[in-house]
Amino acid sequence: MKATSRNENQLLPYETIEAATRGDITAINSVLAHFEGYIATLATRTLYDEHGCPCQYLDPELKRRLETKLIVRVLKFKLR
Repeated sequence: MKATSRNENQLLPYETIEAATRGDITAINSVLAHFEGYIATLATRTLYDEHGCPCQYLDPELKRRLETKLIVRVLKFKLR
């Protein structure tokens, strides 16, 4: 896997983070969209069928729990 560095266009704008900490729904949805791929990766599980073949499965309950935890932490986040 190739290591990539984050540049400024991959980061959330400060204004979006500030609005999300105040509870703005649009900003919170932007934060969730930003972390959607990471959350999906964390919520992906490997299941095995009756023949022992692995298959990837996105656990929707775990995904929802991770999204909820992110929202709670964003709302508790103090900028200053």
